[in-house]
Amino acid sequence: MLKAAVVILNYNGREMLRQFLPSVLQNTALPYEVIVADNGSKDDSLAFLASNFPEVKVLASKENGGFSKGYNTALNQIEAEYYVLLNSDVEVTPNWIAPVIALMDSNPLIAACQPKIRSFQDKKSFEYAGAAGGFIDHFGYPFCRGRIFDTLEEDLGQYDDYKEIFWATGACMFVRADIYHQLGGLDEDFFAHMEEIDLCWRIKNAGYNVYYCPESTVYHLGGGTLHKSHPRKTFLNFRNGLVLLYKNLPSSQLYTTLFVRMVLDGIAAIKFLLGGGFNDFLAVLNAHFNFYKNLSLWKQKRRDCRKLKIIDSNTGILHKSLIWSYFVKRKNKFKEIKFCK
Repeated sequence: MLKAAVVILNYNGREMLRQFLPSVLQNTALPYEVIVADNGSKDDSLAFLASNFPEVKVLASKENGGFSKGYNTALNQIEAEYYVLLNSDVEVTPNWIAPVIALMDSNPLIAACQPKIRSFQDKKSFEYAGAAGGFIDHFGYPFCRGRIFDTLEEDLGQYDDYKEIFWATGACMFVRADIYHQLGGLDEDFFAHMEEIDLCWRIKNAGYNVYYCPESTVYHLGGGTLHKSHPRKTFLNFRNGLVLLYKNLPSSQLYTTLFVRMVLDGIAAIKFLLGGGFNDFLAVLNAHFNFYKNLSLWKQKRRDCRKLKIIDSNTGILHKSLIWSYFVKRKNKFKEIKFCK
């Protein structure tokens, strides 16, 4: 069995593979293997891989099932102790795998981990999707050490410590294969966006930990498949944000937290409309209608999550509003955010 399988999910990403796959191959050797899982690409990605990287194992699906189904389908075919979910637009560095695996080997309770994520375009700064480890606030808004909403910090070594976090980014997530399958993998109904946060929440509620390893660094381009300003991404983020809370919150917090989140979503929708973002306004409305329409599905998923629960983990949750701290109190760096003990 492989120690770790580095699995790159590809969808119409020929140019990303051309640009970034060489760094992955150059810096990945046995007992690790690089595998490309193609998600029903319509471009010539498969032919490009066969011609230019014949040594790379390819698992091809006939349809694009999104990030979640694409990975679940591929990982069900791979035997390894650890999976490394790696975006196709990530440049890795020498010795990027070993420190993370060593950390996870040292503690069997660490089920998932991420390296330091810097920006490919500005390599001194942290990158939006992950930075130095993910957290969420009381109402389900994700943020990172090194990134609060759209404010990115320069990496000055301020986050060079090992740290238990709330979620590890799907751009480069290390996860124990047995626990991944035990918890059902990524939720395929999320399709894409926030599915890794949902998985990490289930991991933590099942009694395991999620960590950040500063000794490994990768550079993420971001927005390679769907730009963050695209209305489809707006829909997925708002819909999945509601589902995330509904599935995982303790019963004592569920309805009051959801109500406030819906009010905040309404304010965001009005802000989109007043700012000329009519398509984003519609995307928020559609996200809420979709959530209500599929409420029976989300109820079943919540019941399934409650069956897996050992504890309701609070580590990494900011028990107040990040929106208030950021937009009203003007706190835009992680060190300025005060977590309750």
